[in-house]
Amino acid sequence: MNYFITGAAGFIASNLADYLLSQGHCVVGFDNFSTGQREFLKNANLNDNFKLIQGDILELNELKQAMRGSEFVFHFAANADVRFGLDHPERDLQQNTIGTFNVLEGMRENGIKKIAFSSTGSVYGEAEVIPTPENAPFPVQTSLYGASKLSGESLLSAYAEGFGFQVWIFRFVSILGERYSHGHVFDFYKSLLSDPTTLQVLGDGKQRKSYLYIGDCISAIMIAVEKSTDKVNIFNLGTDEYCQVNDSISWILKQLSISPKLQYTGSKRGWIGDNPFIFLDCSKIRSLGWKPEFTIESGIIKTLEYLQQNHWLLNRH
Repeated sequence: MNYFITGAAGFIASNLADYLLSQGHCVVGFDNFSTGQREFLKNANLNDNFKLIQGDILELNELKQAMRGSEFVFHFAANADVRFGLDHPERDLQQNTIGTFNVLEGMRENGIKKIAFSSTGSVYGEAEVIPTPENAPFPVQTSLYGASKLSGESLLSAYAEGFGFQVWIFRFVSILGERYSHGHVFDFYKSLLSDPTTLQVLGDGKQRKSYLYIGDCISAIMIAVEKSTDKVNIFNLGTDEYCQVNDSISWILKQLSISPKLQYTGSKRGWIGDNPFIFLDCSKIRSLGWKPEFTIESGIIKTLEYLQQNHWLLNRH
């Protein structure tokens, strides 16, 4: 199979590229390197079945040309800066919504009919149903990121209906693991390296979150693509557990063998749009035979160990 991956130098996409190449597939990676890291594609670049194209999904003509010969698109390019989305509101629209439209148009131009899309559990806003299933009613959107991803989902569904596409939409919890380059583990570890005596925590530390290890994420994606055959296939991806931010902090501090003073900002939300409780119902993906191998705690520890061994990534932010 000939795969095309947008955002190929990113955290999840680069891990996916390595997996697809290990299975003997051909992969074209497409990335503008605004946030992606060339180091993440070091292994892929050693494989003759991999081709890297530097380009931007907002440049439709170059995107169309790069897609030629591909059979399946994994669309992972996006602005994932949820916390600071209000500082540059046009970025989510451009990179997440218009960028997704361009990817779909590039596919239509090249006769490609299959696409998997990285969405987010943030589309549920502050859900009224916990754990939240895929068919839960959508509340008012609480972040520009979530709203832009939901717009992307709608475009995919419309192209499936109008142009005969087959689509897979994955609503992730926060993903952890090797090549993790932003998020709370990253922020806490970097902060503690500069000052191991004090840790500032956004919110009250009681926010409840769910996380998924990258290896489990990739296996879930591939099982869904292989086994689900509807026109539009929507899956929550996460574990059957959640933890408080304070739990995560305690695991990190134990791993680092330090006891800093914790300073909380006090609100139950860390920032505008921060959902204080994220817990997705993942029974649909489990019904296909998938189950995660790693707990949230083990995923956080593996992430921290990766960051401890890769300080170069900390220094690029």
